[in-house]
Amino acid sequence: MATRKQESDEAAATPSAGGAGADRAPRGKRGLRVPRRFRKARPGSVPGIEPHELAGLPSIPGAVRVTCIDYGPDNVQVEEVQDVPEFIRRHRPEWSAVRWINVDGLSDLGVVRALAEKYRLHPLAIEDVLHIPQRPKFDAFQEGGEFQARLFIIVRMMALKDGQLHTEQISMFVGHKTLLTFQETPGDVWDPIRQRIRVAGSRLRTTDVSFLAYSLIDAIVDHAFPILEHFGDRLEQLEDLVLTRPTRDTIQEIHRLKRELLLMRRAVWPMREVIQRLQREPHECFSDVTRTYMADVYDHAVQIIDIVETYREVATGLTETYMTAMSNRMNEVMKVLTIIGTIFIPLTFLAGVYGMNFRHLPELEWPYGYALFWVVSAVTAAGMVVWLRRRGWL
Repeated sequence: MATRKQESDEAAATPSAGGAGADRAPRGKRGLRVPRRFRKARPGSVPGIEPHELAGLPSIPGAVRVTCIDYGPDNVQVEEVQDVPEFIRRHRPEWSAVRWINVDGLSDLGVVRALAEKYRLHPLAIEDVLHIPQRPKFDAFQEGGEFQARLFIIVRMMALKDGQLHTEQISMFVGHKTLLTFQETPGDVWDPIRQRIRVAGSRLRTTDVSFLAYSLIDAIVDHAFPILEHFGDRLEQLEDLVLTRPTRDTIQEIHRLKRELLLMRRAVWPMREVIQRLQREPHECFSDVTRTYMADVYDHAVQIIDIVETYREVATGLTETYMTAMSNRMNEVMKVLTIIGTIFIPLTFLAGVYGMNFRHLPELEWPYGYALFWVVSAVTAAGMVVWLRRRGWL
C-alpha cells in the first residue's frame, strides 16, 4: 500500500519517463498488472491514507459510475452523478431520510477523495478500500475529533462469469443517514433492492440507513444459493462421468471445482463472523431492529458454509472414486492381457519346439504334420479357455 513514506522512496527509485521500467508494475495472478498503489505497505510505514494523499497516488484506467439514491417514506430520487464536486456542494433534499451513494469502480481517486473529505472517512478505512483484496471485516469508528461515527464493513460479492466463480470486494460506510458503497467493478446483485426502494410503502422506505445496509448484505449472501445450485449440478454431471467414462479431463474439472469451492469458502466464512458481530455488538449507526434481521442473514451464511463443506467432501469423494475407477479399469486391461498371454504360452512352447534347427525331427517328415500342428494348437487353446472359465478367471 502506498503511503507517505513510500511515495518518497518510490519517487527516487522510479525510472524516468520513457525508461525501460517506467510503466512496469508487479504482475498478479493470471498475468494482471497490479497498480502501484495496491502494493502492501512496507514495514514501519505510516498506516492509513489521508484524503489529500490520494492526489499523489497513480490512477488506473477504467470507468467509474457514481449513483445516488435519496428516499424517504413519501419520496424517492435516483441520480447518476456526473460532476462529483458539484454534487457534494449541493444540499440533500429535506425529505431525504436515507442517502445511498454507490461508486462502481476505484480507478478515479478524485471521486474517492471527494467523498472521503465530505464524509470525513477514517484513513485506515480509506486504505482498506483501495488495498484490494481485503478479508471481510467490520470496524466501528466512534465520533471523535475530525472523524464521524461510522461502521466500516467489507464483504465479498460472488458471481459466476463464463461458468467460473469470481469474487469482488464491497466496502460499506454506514452512517446515521448516509450509506457509501465502493465496488471494484461495475455490476452487482442489488437491482431487486433498487426496485424495492422505488415501491411506495415498502419496508425499506420506512426504515433507516442500517436497514438498507442489512438488505444489501442479505442480497450478497442470498446470491450464493444459485451459485451453489450450479455447483451441485456440476457435481452430479461429474459423478456420472466418473462412473461411466472417466477421462483425464474429468479429474481436471473436479480439481477446478474444488478450487472454486475453496474460494467460496474463503469468502463466506469470514463474512459469517462479520454478520455475527453486526448482530451482537451495538452501535449508534445500527438500529436494534436491523440487528434482529441480521440473525436471519447469519442463518443463511451458516447454511451456505454447511453446503460448501458438503460439496467439498463430495468433490473429494469423486476424486477417490475416479482413482478407484481408473485402477479398476487398469486391472481389467491387465486381466485381459494376462489371459491372452496365458493362452498363448503353450502355443509358444509348441512353436518353439518345432522351430528348432535339428535335422532329425520325426514329425517334420509326416505328410499331415503341418495340419496336425494346427489341430493340437487349437485344442490346446480351447482347453485353456475352458479351464480358465471353470476357475472363474474368465
